[in-house]
Amino acid sequence: MNKLLLICLLFSVSGISFANVIHKERSLYRNIIVEDNYNLRCLKFNVKTSKTNQSCLYKNNPNKLVFNYTKLLFSSLLLLDNPPENILIVGLGGGTMSNTLHQLYPNAKIENIEIDPAVIKVARQYFSFFENDNITSKVQDGRIFVKRAALKKQKYDWIILDAFNGDYIPEHLMTKEFLQETKTLLSENGVLSANTFSVSELYAHESATYKAVFGDFFNVRNRKNSNRIILTANSALPSGEVIVERVKKLAKQLSTFGVDIAQISSNMTSTSEEQDWSDDTKVLTDQYSPANLLNQ
Repeated sequence: MNKLLLICLLFSVSGISFANVIHKERSLYRNIIVEDNYNLRCLKFNVKTSKTNQSCLYKNNPNKLVFNYTKLLFSSLLLLDNPPENILIVGLGGGTMSNTLHQLYPNAKIENIEIDPAVIKVARQYFSFFENDNITSKVQDGRIFVKRAALKKQKYDWIILDAFNGDYIPEHLMTKEFLQETKTLLSENGVLSANTFSVSELYAHESATYKAVFGDFFNVRNRKNSNRIILTANSALPSGEVIVERVKKLAKQLSTFGVDIAQISSNMTSTSEEQDWSDDTKVLTDQYSPANLLNQ
């Protein structure tokens, strides 16, 4: 065995990390860390209970997506009749999703909403987060932004909910009331996708809450890990035949970013055919929040 490879394996087994911290700061909301580990650069939020990767990129190929959940989000395109013109992303991270969508749809307007100004600064400085007249970032709580956007009757073809505080989704962005407000922002054939997990203690309650607001939705999973995308629309969900045709049209374009849309589509299940929670599961509301459940 190659001596260098053997050394790397020994360090890996012993738990020694090669990560080099290139930036660290305490923001109003969390500890923010940027680490380089050979070719991989990652943004991490260090909170009391965990230290989790929020965004990563390959330094030698930033167009190739790293995270499974980011790839799963592109299943949303299988529900759209036409390329999205107006996109809303709640939760910036390193700006990877925004950058990728700009490359796919250079004329689309993309609004990124992020509560923490330090995250936006780090995304610009270390992850090449791109902004122009059509791609903007705004420092604001996602719930407040949605309320104000609804009053202005703004509409989006694709809404991506990807806000994390380091432990889980902020609880005020999980309730029935919030989702009802968000639904009003969808265009006639608009699509909403939410990044969440299949192993969460809140799995059934999240599912029941989305079903209460949107009706049937798709669960999009990677069976090798705990990622789950909840995928729904403002109109009827497409048939399997329609999805197959859209996969054919998108496959080559998305492969540039390391997205195997055919494989992803095979892991989409409709809740009309497979509902894996009880009908009497309690819906999350502003009064009955995740904190209430987890503290029982």
